[in-house]
Parts: sequence; structure tokens; C-alpha cells
Amino acid sequence: MRSHLLNDTTAEQYRRSVTEGVERVAAKLAATDRPFTGITVDALSPRIDAIDLDRPLHDTAAVLDELEDVYLRDAIYFHHPRYLAHLNCPVVIPAVLGEAVLSAVNSSLDTWDQSAGGTLIERKLIDWTTGRIGLGPAADGVFTSGGTQSNLQALLLAREEAKTDDLATLRVFASEVSHFSVKKSAKLLGLGPDAVVSIPVDQDKRMRTVALARELERCAEDGLVPMAVVATAGTTDFGSIDPLPEIAELCEQFGTWMHVDAAYGCGLLASLKHRDRINGIERADSVTVDYHKSFFQPVSSSAVLVRDAATLRHATYHAEYLNPRRMVEERIPNQVDKSLQTTRRFDALKLWMTLRTMGADGIGQLFDEVCELAREGWRLLAADPRFDVVVEPSLSTLVFRYIPAAVTDPAEIDRANLYARKALFASGDAIVAGTKVGGRHFLKFTLLNPETQASDIAAVLDLIAGHAEQYLGESLDRAS
Repeated sequence: MRSHLLNDTTAEQYRRSVTEGVERVAAKLAATDRPFTGITVDALSPRIDAIDLDRPLHDTAAVLDELEDVYLRDAIYFHHPRYLAHLNCPVVIPAVLGEAVLSAVNSSLDTWDQSAGGTLIERKLIDWTTGRIGLGPAADGVFTSGGTQSNLQALLLAREEAKTDDLATLRVFASEVSHFSVKKSAKLLGLGPDAVVSIPVDQDKRMRTVALARELERCAEDGLVPMAVVATAGTTDFGSIDPLPEIAELCEQFGTWMHVDAAYGCGLLASLKHRDRINGIERADSVTVDYHKSFFQPVSSSAVLVRDAATLRHATYHAEYLNPRRMVEERIPNQVDKSLQTTRRFDALKLWMTLRTMGADGIGQLFDEVCELAREGWRLLAADPRFDVVVEPSLSTLVFRYIPAAVTDPAEIDRANLYARKALFASGDAIVAGTKVGGRHFLKFTLLNPETQASDIAAVLDLIAGHAEQYLGESLDRAS
């Protein structure tokens, strides 16, 4: 079995095995003509259930053949231009190369004596990102597994900076369309059930700062502690960007930690055209960025950034076997000192490879393209009487629903849209997401693929309308 260990004696076997796997995936990518096969859970489950993991195949080629049957054939391919659903981006080749390198070397980014150059590369990328944001010379941060973890760590720091032992008095303010991880983080941090105060949004799905000011005043009047305001730069459903400068003013006025969840909107940090849309982010105390959303990186690649590096001490614990206190005095850089994780992948290498190959302008150009695509999609939807679109896009998301001319029952329209999404997914021709707006079911395009064209959007809209009309026709048949 030692022949399977990656080392100096198996380097050639490693080269052959990885090359064979890459060739299989490349062939699959080249032949993929739709984002999904439409396979069902009931059809796929028996294939995987039938595999006896205690009876290995002992041959890489045979394993890859099996993988084709249980995974590659029916995987959902985000690179396809008609994958229009969630915040999943196609990935750039330099980042995939970085993924191959980091997996093989397998550095762990918790301590210097496990990562050396990896530690310095990650720190350089953190400095680069805080510089792009404008957080100032005292800023710092660390890579995380994703936006949920980044938000959790940011709110942990905010909780500790609030300097109260009475967690029941702490309040977090976030818009009604903010990410669910805000409430999840509050629960994990031991805050009360009423800790997260939901702030209403305007017609563009941006936090109403008048309402925020009112809630902050009420918090003070009630003797409660305003722990943090979470502003969103790119909401999951709408891509909306909260008014960051006004929120920053209120946070300063009330002495409240300002966190900006820019997991989605961080692509604007590299934008050549639209950087001004997130003006005010530089005043945040902490920021979440997801490079694996709008920097075209493979999952996972995220970071939490802070204005004051000293606040990261709230995540610091020392262990003699890992990062003893003396290492701080010796100026040995251990990333575990500021991370919620211990063992941690060298995910920063993917972004490093991307920037060194494409440059920030290359990333920004791709993100600008999908933002412009969303504008084109908006114009198509606004001009199409079959659809009702909710808001003009701030980033690259469109929320809409099919509105039949002959049906006025909102519940029946809901069912038609739900059916259309399900039928489209089952066909594999395209994949769209769904959400609720005002209690009604809507569909959603999340456009993160520069290869997607306006013609793809138009074609998918026709497919949606066709499925919805089929459902309504069958519904009328059943009713009669």
C-alpha cells in the first residue's frame, strides 16, 4: 500500500494518475452541452448505495470509470452558460492549477513550521485585499472556509468589543434581506432570540437608514447594547448594496461595530467600472469577502478582514504543542493566532496564482461583464409582458416571476413558477434558483458566467414560460 503514498519514489505514478484524471475532466467539460442531466435522487442513489467501500478496485483507471458513473456524468456544471442559479461561479484556470499544487504539497496554514512561504503568501493577499478596501495601515485578516465563517468571526469580535458580560442585552442590526448566517452566528455566539433586529428595506432592497437610526435610538433608550450593524454589499437574493456611507455615520454616532458582508459584492474591489458602488466600505470595522463568488475562484476561498489587527486577539488561544506564547515575542507568524480554524488549507494560493497570471484588472473585467449582462437581462425582462421583475440589478442578480395573462390567482401563479423551476431542473436544459418576495414565489438568475449571453437568458425565459404554460394548461384540464 505504500505505493500509493505521494513521495519522491512515486512522483511518476502521481504524474500519470493526476494527468489521467485531468484528461477525464477536460473531456467531460468539452462534451458538456447542458448544465445537468436531470437525474433524480431515486435514480442516482442506488448506484452509490451498491458500492462496497470495503472492496477497493485497486486501479485508478477503474476508479475513474466508476466515478464517471456516480459523479462526473451527473454533476452540476457551473461553467455552462445556462447555469443561472446560485452564487456559484465558473473558475479560472490559474486557480485550478493552484488547487492542484496546494493539494499535493498539502501545507497547513495554522503555524509557520507547517507552511513557511504559504503563511507569507496568505498575509500578502490579506494586505492586498485590505488595501483595496481601504481599511488602513493597522488592518489585518485571515482566510476562512466561506462567508458564513467570516461573518461568524466578525460578529465574535464585535461581541467581545462590546465589552459586556450580559449577552441578553446585545443587539445586532441587519436588513431583512441579509444573509441567514447573521442570525445563525448570533445563536452560535450565545445571544438571545431577539438579538438580531431586522431593518426594513426600500424598493431597491437596500437597508432603510432612517429605520436603522430609529432602532439604534430605541436600543439606547431601552438600555441595550448595539453590538454591531451588518451592512450587506451584495445580498444573496437581489445583489442589493446597502447605503454604506450613511450606515457608517450611524455606527460612528452610536459607537457600534460596522461589519460589511461583501461576500458577493467583493468583486467590485477589482472592478474597472463600478468600484464606487461600494464606497463607504473603507469605514467598516470588519469585512467579509468571498473570492469563490466574484473572483472566479474554486471553493473554498474567503476571508474576514478587520480595520484593527488587535481585535483578532479575541480569536487567539495558545497551546504549547502548537503556538506557545513565546512565539509572539520571537515574531514567528502563526496564522492560527487569528483564525477560528486550526488545520487550514492553503486556499490563498489559488488567488495568488490568479493575480500573478491575470492581474486584478483581469478579474475585474470578468465581473464587470456579468454586471453588464444583468443589465441586459433586466431590459429583456422589463420589456417582456410575461414576466414581472423585482428590482434593477446592482450586481448580477435578477429576481422575477412568470405572470400569465389569463390567470389572476396569486397562489396559482406561485404554483406555476414552482413547477416551471422544477421542470426546468428535471430537463437539465438550464438551472435557475428561487426565492420568496412578499410571501410569493419568484425565480432568480444569478449571473456569474461571462460566457452567458443575452440570448441564453432569452432562451431560458422562453423555457420557463413554456413549462409554466404547460402546468396551467394541465391545471385547467384537471379543473374541468
